[in-house]
Amino acid sequence: MTEVVEISEISDLVAYAAVWKTLFARMPRATFFQTLQWLCAYWKNFGADQRLRVLIVHAGGEPIGILPLVVRREQTRLGSFRVLTYPLADWGSFYGPIGADGAATLALGLRYIAQTRRDWDLLDLRWVEMDAVDRGRTENAFRLAGMSTLVTPWKEISMVDLPNSWEDYLESRKSKFRQNVRRLIRRGETSGITFHRFRPEASPNGSMEESWSLLEDCMQLAARSWQGSSETGTTLSHASVRDFFHDSHEAATRLGMLDIGYLKQDGRMIAFGYKYHHQGEIQAMRVGHDPDLQNLGLGTLQYAHGLMDSISLGERRLDLGPNHLETKAGWRTSLAMSYRICHHSQWMLRAQALRLHRWLKFRRNPTPESLE
Repeated sequence: MTEVVEISEISDLVAYAAVWKTLFARMPRATFFQTLQWLCAYWKNFGADQRLRVLIVHAGGEPIGILPLVVRREQTRLGSFRVLTYPLADWGSFYGPIGADGAATLALGLRYIAQTRRDWDLLDLRWVEMDAVDRGRTENAFRLAGMSTLVTPWKEISMVDLPNSWEDYLESRKSKFRQNVRRLIRRGETSGITFHRFRPEASPNGSMEESWSLLEDCMQLAARSWQGSSETGTTLSHASVRDFFHDSHEAATRLGMLDIGYLKQDGRMIAFGYKYHHQGEIQAMRVGHDPDLQNLGLGTLQYAHGLMDSISLGERRLDLGPNHLETKAGWRTSLAMSYRICHHSQWMLRAQALRLHRWLKFRRNPTPESLE
């Protein structure tokens, strides 16, 4: 016997915290963004104009998976649509159902969506890691629910697969790039620059003093660096996301998933790499450095020391995220692709027109950039 319980209020998810934690622990390739704590931080800051639809999927009387979804309005070239999607909102690279049996969770969850009152125009599941994790289960779940799909690339993501040693990694890089990295490391050493890493252990009720202090240092440095003048509105120091970073920072610290690597000179932070980590995989979020010390190559130094230390810790992979692909080209070892799998409501002519528009664009230019 199967059952799907839908939760529409974030406060009601507290009763499922233990279930969520258990299912999360069973997942392969889980990320911080799939924790209940991250969802609560996201919803607190961005949930006002969205509708929550979290599906708790049961089989045999036991919860087997959780499918977190949200409904929000999105503007396209053909007007505004109600979109039912994952809550990730491009904060991370990949997303999917919570639990070890993602295939069953998706199949039962999408069947439930198809059979209940429709409050959406597009069922648009993005950030799907098709090759390594999904392996067709999302497409199959749509098919079993009787919903046609359009599958297109979403984002290209720069990845660094970490080898056994720093020297092995450097030897895989181009000669000119390798020489420049080594030169800047030597210059940093003679300039008194040191690398530090903050990775607190999980402690739900532990002290946050050091963690808050480092976050403030990162925010101040971000405001002074090139990020401060960025117009994206997603930099650590930007007012529109500052509170969200504050809340998610506390969650990551208490879960033991925070990873801040930073450079110091004369006792002060001069560069940082703000990241999350879990199960040997690291998600890079934001970087920043002192603009008055450009001649020291702080951006390169921060990446180099961070990678060197990650390799020494035995980490497996660093996700540098989408965008700025040229800047990351020297560091990455591979490009990964996330996908969107979208069902456009057959009862809405405008939704079908959007589907045709996207299909034609993809046929002409099958790249993520062509479909934005």
